[in-house]
Amino acid sequence: MDFDFSDDQQQLRDACAKWVEKGYSFDRRRAIEKAGGFDRAAFHELAELGLCGLYVPEADGGLGMGPIEGMVVMEELGRGIVLEPLAQSLIAGAVIAGYGDAATKAAWLPGIASGEKLVVLAYQERAARYRLDVCEAKATAAPGGYVLNTTKSIVPVGDQADAFIVPAKINSQLALFLVERSSAGVSTRGYGTQDGGRAAEVALKNAPATLLTADGQTALEHAVDIGIACACAEAVGVMDKTMAITAEYLNTRKQFGVPISSFQALRHRAADMKMQLELARSMSYYASLKLNAPAPERRAALARAKYQLGNSMRFISQQSVQLHGGIGVTDEYIVSHYFKKLTQLEMTFGDTLHHLGEVSDRMTETAGVFA
Repeated sequence: MDFDFSDDQQQLRDACAKWVEKGYSFDRRRAIEKAGGFDRAAFHELAELGLCGLYVPEADGGLGMGPIEGMVVMEELGRGIVLEPLAQSLIAGAVIAGYGDAATKAAWLPGIASGEKLVVLAYQERAARYRLDVCEAKATAAPGGYVLNTTKSIVPVGDQADAFIVPAKINSQLALFLVERSSAGVSTRGYGTQDGGRAAEVALKNAPATLLTADGQTALEHAVDIGIACACAEAVGVMDKTMAITAEYLNTRKQFGVPISSFQALRHRAADMKMQLELARSMSYYASLKLNAPAPERRAALARAKYQLGNSMRFISQQSVQLHGGIGVTDEYIVSHYFKKLTQLEMTFGDTLHHLGEVSDRMTETAGVFA
């Protein structure tokens, strides 16, 4: 099997890497973090590179690319610990293109691709504990569509987004809806997140909504799996840069007149970090390659990937801080921000223990089939 990237994919990677290096310095990131954790100007710069339209069909103004291109992009953004939620645009583009009707596609996909419209997934509820089948949100038929009543938590840039993709139940059937933030009955409360980004609590009280699909469970699982693949790829980029920063520190910091990288015990710990990084990279590739597989196979693959990535993120971030010593947790030093990003990514779209349970459940189901 050929695992080499195509020329187009490599050019896409190079373009993203150059933007991160020249256009998204650590100083700019710190300024964005202090200003609230999201910058429309930076988001529009991503859109100008065509990144918001990666999963939007060409007929609707996008690039019509696939999971491998998405993985390449998210890795590079991870290296720069970019705060702007490009993954949400990828999710929105794929979900609306795959499940929306012609009118909804025409109304939203060109804007998503151009960066003019930021649409985010608002699916988490306080009692759900990462389970996608637990949903208290209610949808009621109304003239011209539906109205929704619910509160969704930890919605990425929820107080800045233009619209939300919201799961809610019609009677006992889970469906997926599109809700505009400017609509009556929508209120948001924004706050900063641990990694320097932004999220919000989103409350809907008889808020008008457009039905995307009545098969909400299928669409929501697909959306979350795209998010998991994006989080895995982003984490690989974050860990790769964390390794580079740590190696540079070991080669620079001296003790007893020699670089501490010459100490065998520290070299062994760095080697263990590298091994975890490569395990994570392999599973990220696996996750992206399985995104277009049938749903049961895809769901199992993404759970396995997120479990391994969670273990790798925790190991590399903790080892990096320990190898740096006290400076590794200071806000002024860059590696502490990579540590916080990895800590948050480990819990994004389901933490490690949740996905271990998912893997175990699917192994049990498979064993039952062959029993």
